[in-house]
Amino acid sequence: MLKADGLDNAIIGVGSRCGQKDLLVYDVGKIIEILMERDAMTYDDAEEFFEFNIGGGWHGEETPIWMRPYDIEEGDG
Repeated sequence: MLKADGLDNAIIGVGSRCGQKDLLVYDVGKIIEILMERDAMTYDDAEEFFEFNIGGGWHGEETPIWMRPYDIEEGDG
């Protein structure tokens, strides 16, 4: 499983699908908190950094899953 450097405290589990490799699952909110504390970023800067430099990267089939909470009341379906 591929790990994101320096973000171990944001790992919340392992995701799996039939016939696919298991993937690490990261909590995006925790990643943003880490970036804000560790790198002295504002919330907006940390969110933008995540989107462009972490979440927006494809590193092959072992690219981690980036999880955000889903509110069923506000969801699409």
